[in-house]
Amino acid sequence: MVCDKCEKKLDKLATPDTWKDGAKSEGKQGGRKIGQNMLLSSKAKVGFDPFGNKCKSCKQKVPKTDQYCQGCAYKKGLCKMCGVKVLDTKFYRQSNV
Repeated sequence: MVCDKCEKKLDKLATPDTWKDGAKSEGKQGGRKIGQNMLLSSKAKVGFDPFGNKCKSCKQKVPKTDQYCQGCAYKKGLCKMCGVKVLDTKFYRQSNV
């Protein structure tokens, strides 16, 4: 479950920006080499970890943008990205299995 505010964040595409003249790595010594993956290089201190966070209630790994896993967010009626109450689950009959 995602609230309206966080739903707007999901509309953005995860594509790189277009190349701009005068960018950092253009022709400089020590800039990015063509065909080099910076995430796998020795200069990268922390590798790429798409599942960087853990769910606040069950400690399952979730993406960096999320605070709760989908199951816990649904059970509690919370937004999985920001933790805001989205739905009243007081009279829902949900099992813990």
